[in-house]
Amino acid sequence: MDFDLTQDQLAIQHLAREFAQNEVRPRAEEMDREERFPYDLVAKMGALGFFGLPFPEEFGGVGADTTSYALAVMEIARADASTAITLAAAVSLGAMPFHLFGTKAQKERYLVALTQGKQLWGFGLTEPEAGSDAANCKTRAVLDGGSWRINGTKAFITNSGTDVTGGTTITAVTGTRDGGKSEISNIIVPQDTAGFTRSRKYRKMGWRASDTRELSFADAVVPEDHLLGQRGEGFRQFLTILDGGRISVAALSVGLAMGAYDEAVKYAKERRAFGQAIASFQAIQFKLVDMVVQIEHAKLMMLKAAWEKDHGRDYAFSASLAKLYAGEVSHRVVNDAVQIHGGYGFIDEYPVSRMYRDQKINEIGEGTNEVQRMILAKLIGIS
Repeated sequence: MDFDLTQDQLAIQHLAREFAQNEVRPRAEEMDREERFPYDLVAKMGALGFFGLPFPEEFGGVGADTTSYALAVMEIARADASTAITLAAAVSLGAMPFHLFGTKAQKERYLVALTQGKQLWGFGLTEPEAGSDAANCKTRAVLDGGSWRINGTKAFITNSGTDVTGGTTITAVTGTRDGGKSEISNIIVPQDTAGFTRSRKYRKMGWRASDTRELSFADAVVPEDHLLGQRGEGFRQFLTILDGGRISVAALSVGLAMGAYDEAVKYAKERRAFGQAIASFQAIQFKLVDMVVQIEHAKLMMLKAAWEKDHGRDYAFSASLAKLYAGEVSHRVVNDAVQIHGGYGFIDEYPVSRMYRDQKINEIGEGTNEVQRMILAKLIGIS
């Protein structure tokens, strides 16, 4: 059993860490406060190849592996979760569906711009009444004279309304199966489609520098060839996408916990009480050690899931496990980091305050903790 990263993986991790600490971290508080999307950082991530990491060179990618990509997300989340989710959603939700299910023509038309970071793309699964119950899709697409006519609403869609967003791939009911169940398909909707509108950005607890919106479709019409993959395979496709996305969220959660630990150690060494640095007190030392234990455990789980995906293994169990545990670790570690800061942890000028707000979505996005437990119960044969 070899736990060593390859030289290529280490190089990508180092590049991401250098970018995150030098370019992202100094601006994270300002971007959060102003709720400002970091267009220049997105352009730099594109230039560095981060958006193309797990994609083949044939379509503008870097040709690296899932592990390298997860390490990059982790290092960027260590500096700022908003920037990290912009990257993670662009790769695992925006570009990956084209890579896995698109025709060659669709990949040439859409994927190349996404892997090079020239465009972002949304993935419209969630609806106001279809979150955890994703199969309860209400958005409908009717094939009419060689075109899909779409009506419905999507909610909480990341990267869907920026100035560089090219469009959103959505799930929609395209018919009825035998037995009365909905036939769900994935449809490509370019940004300039008539009848396709984006709301103003949500005012969010966390991830304030990322772009998240509600989408509306009122007789939005796209050509028939904008179907992504086979008709009626949308449900299976988005389950596959979510499995990979859970590795992304696990990496983001681990990185956020690492960032909170960094801040806690720094503060504990600087803050003095009773004539000495609080890092010398056993109560603080135990908290910091417990942080390390949990972070290392979550990181190993995340890397195992990425390794299994890279080696063609069935990684659904490991991805769900990593997403669940890493999300809960980020919650506990950031909470303890705020506690170590005391009253200053409650002040937004200190990074742990932002991190405390950012971490909560890690227990919700890509399937809530409760949904992960339902999935895992089924996979271990007790449900």
